[in-house]
Amino acid sequence: MRASFVGLAIAALAAHAALAESEVAVTQDSGEVIRSHGYSYFGELKYPEDYAHFDYVNPDAPKGGEISLNAAGTFDSMNPYSRKGRAGAYSWMVYESLLGEMPATNEGAPADVYGESYGLLAESLEYDAGKTWVIFHMRPEATFSDGTPVTAQDVVFSHNLFLDQGLKSYADAVRRRVIGAEALDDHTVKFTFADGISRRSLIDQVGAVPVFPRKWYEDTGARLDEPRLDAAPGTGPYMMDSAEVNRRIVYKRNPDYWARDLPINVGRHNFDTIRIEYFADDSAAFQAFSAGEYTFRAETNSKTWATGYDFPAVQKGWVKLEELPDGMPPTPSGIVFNLGRETLQDKRVREAVSLAFNFEWTNESLQYGLFKQRDSFVQDTPLQAMDVPQGAELELLKSLGDIVPPDMLTEPAVTAHTSDPSRLTDRRNLRRAMKLLDEAGWPVGEGGMRRNANGTPLSLEFPIPSSGSATIGAVVENFINNLKAMGIDAKMEKIDPSQYTLRSRDRDYDLVFDNYDAFLQPGTGLMQRFGSQEAAFSLFNPAGLASPMVDAIINASLESNDPETQNAALMALDRALRYERFMIPVWYNDAYWVAYWDMFEHPETIPPYALGALDFWWFNAEKAAALKSAGALR
Repeated sequence: MRASFVGLAIAALAAHAALAESEVAVTQDSGEVIRSHGYSYFGELKYPEDYAHFDYVNPDAPKGGEISLNAAGTFDSMNPYSRKGRAGAYSWMVYESLLGEMPATNEGAPADVYGESYGLLAESLEYDAGKTWVIFHMRPEATFSDGTPVTAQDVVFSHNLFLDQGLKSYADAVRRRVIGAEALDDHTVKFTFADGISRRSLIDQVGAVPVFPRKWYEDTGARLDEPRLDAAPGTGPYMMDSAEVNRRIVYKRNPDYWARDLPINVGRHNFDTIRIEYFADDSAAFQAFSAGEYTFRAETNSKTWATGYDFPAVQKGWVKLEELPDGMPPTPSGIVFNLGRETLQDKRVREAVSLAFNFEWTNESLQYGLFKQRDSFVQDTPLQAMDVPQGAELELLKSLGDIVPPDMLTEPAVTAHTSDPSRLTDRRNLRRAMKLLDEAGWPVGEGGMRRNANGTPLSLEFPIPSSGSATIGAVVENFINNLKAMGIDAKMEKIDPSQYTLRSRDRDYDLVFDNYDAFLQPGTGLMQRFGSQEAAFSLFNPAGLASPMVDAIINASLESNDPETQNAALMALDRALRYERFMIPVWYNDAYWVAYWDMFEHPETIPPYALGALDFWWFNAEKAAALKSAGALR
């Protein structure tokens, strides 16, 4: 999805000379206390206390109009925090948090720096120099969409609700780190953290929890872990207006939004209405866009981008096409191995299976040469592991002892293999894969099938959702063909979205097309995604990766106290993840492909960390009227 990482925030943090002017240290009986209007781990903030708005927004952007988007498949819930059911698109957008990590568009706040948070429900915070506790001072004017005030009691309730009814991997990780949450008064809340742990991601963790109305939950008896269509009131700029299951969802601006004039919101949340139209598959969604049934489309299908946008509305200039810069590292997506399967616990088998994927042929034959090959979990950033480890990274790896394999210290970082672009089956890679499978105890047996010593065939199931694009289906089908050429009994299963969701959550697959999150700084979320303790059940770890080496490197990153040590640990983490070979990396794009009916506008410069279509774009009423006058839109 994303590529070149311009101005990496971690390096920027190191370059900042001092704390923001609003952040001062004072001495109390308890020691040094830091007070601020925002938070970052190293203390530096780009925006001072009296900032007027984020630099990239248009502060004079008009309010009004509607933007409409598409979603594929189905939904049966407007509760985005339950493991059960399929949540409606953007159902999280009605909620806010103490710090601006969860604005109404979930784009992050702000989008021109990384790892910084600014007060939203909280106007300020204070914490001790050791970060063993934090106190948030809340804005007394904050209200839920039903008009009831937001209190510190609501914050504590929400925190505990996630621990009691939230995802187990999240609850377990937070419970070990956050040992106290108390309302000091109606607008002051304090969190206390455990001793003997990293201070990373503690303050921003509790500051980013969405806040729910305690009274609503008590009155309705609703649970966070159950699907439902009646969502709890939120504090955000938008409210759910209507939801027609599997057809559409409409969000409308809250006319009484309490925070519309705060600096953090100036130039943002500009549309009166956000409409989401549901379609059975991507093909139907594209046809609907070309007919004007919805008005904004973020394109991810290379074939469609290369050949599909020649319909009359484009030719007449009614639909605008843009490639906009994307400064985030690409999402680490690819073909993920289920390491819970005994067959796939042998890394030689995983490497052999990986050799069946021919990126070069796939890109040229199915994707019009529009993508690049991904190697790293932090592709195109200074954190990407290259060549052999050296310097601070090498010293860190050596310090971990025998859990680091010797060849990881002396060999270049694992990269994606190369293949012949002129033919699907690369004979060189096929021979290499055959040898690996033979070594792993899966020789070719009766009927040309690979079998182990017990005569059991090597079988792999690869489910994909029926709502996905035809291109993805073709990619997987050709990958399966190469596996069959190796003597593997491989099957692609196209199943309906609901069944696919259940199987994904239950890890009922051998292979699955999924993704992890890129990382640019340490955080306790790394343990949920890559750590051993939650590996058996974490929804954020589709491979079920459990590696003592990876655990040790994550811990080292969490304990780093300066940017150089931090970056060395994260580079080592990238190297270790690639060494484990639990995912076949596929492709990435270094730009956003967007198509929209020509009635939207955006700032001239898109910030590096967000496209921001629902955040800081706006509606041009005159252009919309011209389209309607021309008969382009109803």
